[in-house]
Amino acid sequence: MDNDFLAWYSPDWFTPSTFRSFTWEHPVFLYLLMAAPIIFILRWLLRYKFNQKLPVAVTQKDFYTSPVNYIRILPELLLLFVLMLVLLGLARPQKTNEKVEQWTEGIDIMIALDISQSMMIEDFTPNRLEAAKEVARNFINGRVQDRIGLVVFAGDAFSMSPLTTDYELLRSYLNDITFELIETKGTAIGSAMAVVTNRMSESTAKSKVCILLSDGENTSGNIDPITAADLASAYGIKIYTIVVGKEGLVPYGKDFFGRPQMIENTIDETTMRKMADIGGGQFFRATDNKALEQVFSRIDKYEKAEIKETRFKDTSDYYMVYLQWAIALFLLWLLLKSTFVTNVLQD
Repeated sequence: MDNDFLAWYSPDWFTPSTFRSFTWEHPVFLYLLMAAPIIFILRWLLRYKFNQKLPVAVTQKDFYTSPVNYIRILPELLLLFVLMLVLLGLARPQKTNEKVEQWTEGIDIMIALDISQSMMIEDFTPNRLEAAKEVARNFINGRVQDRIGLVVFAGDAFSMSPLTTDYELLRSYLNDITFELIETKGTAIGSAMAVVTNRMSESTAKSKVCILLSDGENTSGNIDPITAADLASAYGIKIYTIVVGKEGLVPYGKDFFGRPQMIENTIDETTMRKMADIGGGQFFRATDNKALEQVFSRIDKYEKAEIKETRFKDTSDYYMVYLQWAIALFLLWLLLKSTFVTNVLQD
């Protein structure tokens, strides 16, 4: 139960769960609290030793003890509890609720991903496309409050996801990407860049970024990649280009006997380099999974928005509860001092 709704006289104030929920402003009094019973035992021993004792002659048959006699200890126990409750109040039990609000201006990021047939080449594990999807997924997981969109392209290009902060949706779209999404063969880099620009043309974000990933050569589409890069730059879009793949003989599928089939692969970096220069970004070349991860990690560090946070602390004190208990027991102690319960001879 929430402490705020407990009456001061509720026994729940003394449960272990309640004490565990507190922070203590002055914990030194908790050590004194543990010492209090020892002090009272020493006090009782000293009183027993030094108090005046009156010799009284009684016969053996008149000498007996009764459990009722131990009621005389009750006032002493009450006084001990009063002291312990005061020490508990002085330790100042508190509950603090801290709220943190984070916000950022955010960055708009479009990921343009090549899904042409050449992305099936297996110089990456398991192939270029799956490796690219994995690092893109990790990149999305590391962002906070940035809007991210997704464009896929082969011989044509289309927007698979608009700019969004729904990262779960983006991850599901990445999982759905296959080579069959676009029937037109080829690699339309210029068309992909045009779709990216169209998606970001109305963005009011302080920073707009495109990450274009392909295996290099523009072979399709009706828009020249350099022209598309010029247009994107006019809208303030920074372009990072990534060329994936190795040159020379690379594995591509398997032959009739299930052995890796090797084909000759060439990489044209010229266009992608120029696009990055026009867009004020950077060109990267990745030849394996680890290199591709490092590329996305570097871009992630380059394009970080400043995250601001405001902390609110709501602190509630509960020392009054234990002081009220102490007052109540002290009044009861005063009452018992005037009754037969107290050993008058000791006073």
